[in-house]
Amino acid sequence: MCDDRIIRRFAGVFVMASVALGYWVHPGWFAFTAFVGFNLVQSSFTAFCPLERLLARFGLFGCRVLR
Repeated sequence: MCDDRIIRRFAGVFVMASVALGYWVHPGWFAFTAFVGFNLVQSSFTAFCPLERLLARFGLFGCRVLR
């Protein structure tokens, strides 16, 4: 389990970075923005967040695996 602020911070950074890359590098990066948005919506329904699992597996930011 991670603090929700960490997950929101990562999501915000991913969205801002992918929008910037889509604008200045290649429009294909907007697909990554859509992927992040999709994951945010699905995690609100299922409480499953891939980023939370990844951070917990590596023990980053105080995240821990729930069993």
